[in-house]
Amino acid sequence: MLRILAAAPAAAGLGLDTDEGDLARGRDNARARGLAGRVTFVRESAVGTSRGPADLVLCLGASHALTEVEPPGHTAATLAELRRLVNQGGRVLLGEAFWHRAPTEAELAGMWPGTTAGEFGDLASLVDLAVSAGFRPAWIETATVEEWEDFESGYQCDEEEWLAAHGDHPRAAELRERVDQHRSFWLRGYHGLLGLAYLTLVPVS
Repeated sequence: MLRILAAAPAAAGLGLDTDEGDLARGRDNARARGLAGRVTFVRESAVGTSRGPADLVLCLGASHALTEVEPPGHTAATLAELRRLVNQGGRVLLGEAFWHRAPTEAELAGMWPGTTAGEFGDLASLVDLAVSAGFRPAWIETATVEEWEDFESGYQCDEEEWLAAHGDHPRAAELRERVDQHRSFWLRGYHGLLGLAYLTLVPVS
């Protein structure tokens, strides 16, 4: 959102999250980029939000924030919410997961607990859901393996470096268990199997 605001000087932005730490990071980044006067970060749930509609709605890897519907129905429910939240003539940028192929039982066993093959569909099915929700897919892209590796490595890099320097700290054992588990989910479970699609969606009149 901040990159978009920097490129569109007349625009204003609103960010919703329930994590105060993430909101504080967003506010700090906005101040550092000279954008604090054009962006507001609010601590609240997006489920059933009364905010909007907007000319551009961003939902990147956060479909769970827009609905309480459980998988596999969560994606369709999210798309219905996004259609409600975007102005006619506007755009939605959705980042959503999909399977490159159906996972095996052994692969599912290596992922986060409770993961099922039906939790996501393939890329074509995801785009079909967007069309059914009242959008036309203007642009369809997918994250590369290198982008996934950058994301997953960056996600835990600070904690890995801290553990390397503070192995005997009282909280090290708990943190080590958590980051080792997440890395195992990634490398033994969904690496090369779970994809992320970036869909630029245009609402249909």
